[in-house]
Amino acid sequence: MAEPHPGLALRFQRRFLAARPLRSLPWPELEQSLQTAPDSALLADILHETILHPLCVKYPPSAKYRRCFLTELIKKLESTAAEPLDELYEALANVLKEEESTYCYKNYLLPSGDCVSLCESTALISGGTTGLLTWEAALHLAQWALQNPSLFRGRTILELGSGIGFTGIAICKSCQPRTFIFSDCHPRVLRQLGENLQLNGLTPEPDVTWSIQTESQGQEGEGQSCQTPQVIVAELDWGLVTEKQLLALRADVVIAADVVYDPEIILALIGMLQKLSTSRADREAPEVFIASTIRNPDTYQLFQAELDKAGIRWQVIPAPSSCNFLCDVQPDVTILQLFI
Repeated sequence: MAEPHPGLALRFQRRFLAARPLRSLPWPELEQSLQTAPDSALLADILHETILHPLCVKYPPSAKYRRCFLTELIKKLESTAAEPLDELYEALANVLKEEESTYCYKNYLLPSGDCVSLCESTALISGGTTGLLTWEAALHLAQWALQNPSLFRGRTILELGSGIGFTGIAICKSCQPRTFIFSDCHPRVLRQLGENLQLNGLTPEPDVTWSIQTESQGQEGEGQSCQTPQVIVAELDWGLVTEKQLLALRADVVIAADVVYDPEIILALIGMLQKLSTSRADREAPEVFIASTIRNPDTYQLFQAELDKAGIRWQVIPAPSSCNFLCDVQPDVTILQLFI
C-alpha cells in the first residue's frame, strides 16, 4: 500500500484555508494519486490537514465551502476502488447539520476593551420571533448608555424586550448597575438570552420569580455601584403583568430598544408603562428611555400619538450621531425619554 502524499495534502491545506475557489484545488493530482494508491489513506490525510486541522477547526471557512469540498472528496473516493472512509462521511454529516442551523457567534468590542459575545440568529425571523438577533436600535442605545454611565451606576435597571441581551450585557460590563433585570416573553428568546449571559460571565439569579422580589431585596445596597451586578431574567408579558409585580422590581431606570415596530403591540406597551406609573407607591417614577429605528414613520407617529393620549409626556434626547458597533449604513434611530 502506497503512503499518502504529504506534499499534496499540504497544498490542499494551504489552498483550503485561504478559501480559494474549489476549481483551483488540484483535483487532477488527487485523482492520479488515488489511481496509483487506491485506498482511503490519502483522503484521510487530506481530511486531517484541512477540515479537521486545528487551525481550520478554530477558523473554519463557510459551511457551504466545506460541504462542497467534502462532496468533491467523496466523489473522488467513490470513483476509485478505495475503501469507504467513515471520517469523511461523518465530517460531511456534521457540516450538513451545521448548515441547518441559522445561528452564528458575534463579538462586539466595547470602548473599555472588553467585548460582548453573542450567539445570534442569522435569520430575521426564526422560531416565530424577531427577538433572536441584535437590532440597530439596541446598538445605538448601548452606545448612548456607555456615554452616560452615571445614569445607570448603582441603580436597578429594567430592560423591556431584552431579546438576546446585547444592550443589557454592555451596560452590565461598563456602567456598574447594582441590579439589571432582563425581560422578554418569548420562551426561545429567554433561553437564548440565558445562554448569552453565561457566555459573558453573567449568572442570573436562580429560580427568581416575581413573588420573591421583595421590597427589602430591592433596597439592599441601594446607591452602590457593583463590579458584578445582580442579574435577573424575568418573563414579562406586557399585557398580563400586574402593578404589584412591577412594584416588586423597584426599577430606577427602564430602557427598551426596537420595541415600537408593530401597531398591534403599541397599546400593550403603553398600558404596561401606565402600570409602571401607578405602581411606584412612595417611590419616584423610574426614568424611561426607548430607542427606536424609524422604519415606518406612520407606526412611530402612532406611538407618539398614543403616548399623548395616555398623558405620558416625552421628549427626544440627543442620540449618538454614529454607532461604533455598526460598520455599515447608520440607520435613523431616535431615543425618547418618557415621563410617566
